[in-house]
Formats: sequence, C-alpha cells, structure tokens
Amino acid sequence: MIHFKEIGKIMGALLVLIALLMLPGVIFSLHFDEDPWPILSSVVITMVIGVTLFFSFSKQDQNIRKREGYLIVALSWVFMAGFGMLPYILSNQIVSFEDALFETMSGLTTTGATILTDIEAMPKGLLFWRSMTQWIGGLGIIVLTVAIFPLLGIGGIELFVAESPGPTSDKVHPRISETAKRLWYVYVGLTFLATILYWVGGMTFFDAINHALTTLATGGFSTKNNSMAYYDSAFIQYVAIIFMFLAGTNFTVIYFGLIGKFKRVLKSDEFKVYSLALLGIAIVLYYPIFAHGGVSHELAFRKSLFQVVSIVTTTGFVTDDYTQYSEGVTFICFMLLFLGGSAGSTAGGIKFVRHLTFIKNSWLEFKRLVHPRAIVPLMINGDRVTGRIITHIMNFLLIYLLTFVLGSLALSLMGYDLATSLGAVATSLANVGPGIGRVGPEDNFAFFSPAAKIFLSVIMLLGRLELFTLLILFTPFFWRAN
Repeated sequence: MIHFKEIGKIMGALLVLIALLMLPGVIFSLHFDEDPWPILSSVVITMVIGVTLFFSFSKQDQNIRKREGYLIVALSWVFMAGFGMLPYILSNQIVSFEDALFETMSGLTTTGATILTDIEAMPKGLLFWRSMTQWIGGLGIIVLTVAIFPLLGIGGIELFVAESPGPTSDKVHPRISETAKRLWYVYVGLTFLATILYWVGGMTFFDAINHALTTLATGGFSTKNNSMAYYDSAFIQYVAIIFMFLAGTNFTVIYFGLIGKFKRVLKSDEFKVYSLALLGIAIVLYYPIFAHGGVSHELAFRKSLFQVVSIVTTTGFVTDDYTQYSEGVTFICFMLLFLGGSAGSTAGGIKFVRHLTFIKNSWLEFKRLVHPRAIVPLMINGDRVTGRIITHIMNFLLIYLLTFVLGSLALSLMGYDLATSLGAVATSLANVGPGIGRVGPEDNFAFFSPAAKIFLSVIMLLGRLELFTLLILFTPFFWRAN
C-alpha cells in the first residue's frame, strides 16, 4: 500500500523550495529594470500551493519505502516541470505549452536543448531562472530537499537512491541527510569558485553566475546565442573545461579529495578510466581539427578537448561546430553521446562505471568459457561486484539501447530525417543538448512539431531518471498491495 500522506507533504516541501529558488530571478529583473511580476507571480502561486500541501498532511511516523521513493521522485519532476513553466508563460516569452514544457524539462534534466532562437533578447530575470532550473536539476532536487528539510520526519535513503545518477550512491556519512548536505557543500562551493573565475576571465557578473550554474550542473544553457563560442578567451574556455570535468566526476570522489583522502580517489577505477578516456579521445580528435587548417596546435587541442569534455560530461556547451570537419569526426562525437560522465556526478548518459562493468564482465566471460568451473569474480574499485548488480547494469544497457532505437523510429515516423531523429533522441536521452543532423551544435529544436517536443521532453525525463525510476511506475506489480 502506498502512503500518499508522505508524498503530499514532500511535494509541498518541493514546491516551497522551488518558489524560494525563483526569488533571485525577481531580484535580477528589478536590477535590470525589467517587469518582475511574471516571476513574482510564479513565486506566489508556487509558494501558496506548496505551503497548502505541506500543512495539509500531518507528520507521519512511517519511513518512506522504495515504492514511495520512486513515486515521489517521478512526481517531483512532473511538479517541477509544471510550476517551472510559469515564468515563461506568464511573461509571454514562451506562449505555447509544448515550448514551455520543452524548455523547462530541458533545464531541469540538464539537457540544454532549446527552442529559443534569440536567447540574448530574453529578459535577464527569466534567463537566470532558466539557468537555475539546470542548477536545481544538476545534483537532484530530492538530495537538496533531504538536506534542507529533515524536519519532514521521514526517511530519505529511498529518495537518494531513486534520484542519484548512476548505479551507485556512495555515502560519505552514515546519515543520509548529512551525505546530501556535504555533497551540496561541494556543489555550491564549486559553483561559487567557477563564478569568480568566469568573472575574473572577463564575463560580466550576470553571465559569470549563469554559466557557473549551468557548468556545474552539466547543463549547457548559456546567456549567449553562440554559447561559449561567444567568449574568444582561452582562459574562460579552460576554466569551463576544468569545471565540466569536475562536474562529470563522482562527487564523493571530489569530497574525499578535498578532505585529503587521496587513496579513496585513486581507488576509483571509474575516475581513472574517465580521466584517461577524455584525454585519449581529445588527442584523437586533435589531428583532424588541426589538419582542417587555420588554427594553431594549442587552439586545435583546446577545441578538441573542450568538445570532448562538453559532450562526454553531457554539458553541451559549444565552441565549435564539430560537424564541419569530416564524417569521421561527426561519427565520433555522435558516439560520445553514449558515454556519459561518472556515477554520482551531475552528468547524464550511461555512465563510465556501467561501461567498465560491461567490458570487464565480457572479458571475464572468455576466461569462464575456458575454465567453466573456476570462480572468476568481477572487481570494481577493489570490491567484488555482485551478480545482481551485473544483471541490473546489463538490463539497463539493453533498455537504454531499446529506448534509443524505438525513440528514433518514432521520431522518423513523424517525418524527420534519419540523422536528425538519431541525433535528437540520443542527445535527449543522454541529456547532452547538441546532436547531429538538424540538431547539431549550431542548431536548436524550435522546428520540431508540438507532438515531437512533448515526446522529446519525455525522453529527457527518462534519461535523467535513468529509465527504471520512471518505467517502473507503468508495471502492474508496482501498484499491488504486497
């Protein structure tokens, strides 16, 4: 039996938090002499409904079970998308439901795809809210809520597991609320540092804070039409590379590094593979970019490294059109959409730990064939991986591939060419932003039909919640009493 009282109370807390996070947008609107009422009205509506929900349900003694955890996470994203659309609609900057849904879902899922054709013409307060949606979605609104609202009096581990990206959610503290708080300290600290460095590098303070929010969220929303290409600055681009890399790293690994537990950092197989893979792929792409002509060795490597880090960490910032070089470069960049960052990071995608588990298990299968009676354990980070986790990862990879194939088929049946269908579904499912075809680095998603925009919004949510969290709600046994 599902306990809806706990769900209602947490939905109220979420809406209160969303309303509070809208307030900076009001401040920026006033600062830039813009009309603050669209965002302020959204704050009032969201706050009133949130407070009403929160106090309509009494404090419960029961802990949240896995079933409620999955339902709360799924509903929270629906609620956030619904109320997150209000500033766009009330300001008349985005008038259609499907466009507002797409832009909001793209923000909350940190996808970074957009339907806006002239970003710089948007009100500054609205642009800040747009960036804030990505920052909220980055490490997960559920983690933030568990960290700030322990007064709910209900457990949080099921929420943390359902929300955290990747197959693991390593705890840095026995208490889940303390784990969430410490991860958010890292998140906020890195965002503050990125803001300062962007500002020092030549961005205005407004642009600096917006890009810091979307960098650490691996979201990729920018205040400029040309994204990071607008800033012809090696310093700014290298700062972006460093912070995109950190945002794509498991935040528990970063935390252990900050407190001096470097052995825990070096123990992470995923971190080592992630780091070497980014460097290796950047070196591979450096030559065709340099051979294309007109750039120095440093600029060619910077362009290569920036795009590789941006795509793999699913940030989606753009400094160059990778489709201009060759079909080979385009194909490599397309395949990068299927990598993803590290588990426990703000990145989307499949995640390196799943690839690592799949490759290691496949390699060990050859040994098992030769020695059928031998016990050949699969080790990750020096620990044995259980059969249940291996099965879960294999199922995830299969469902991910199936979702990509069926999604691409559905989009192509709507009348879009194959490259665009493949690129749009792959980038939406991985929460990246740019893809191939008509959704390349210099394009946007404005040309899609209303049905296609809603469909891609669902694909984004599926990818952000790592498939199972959302799909499990459509299984009959989820709703059974026992």
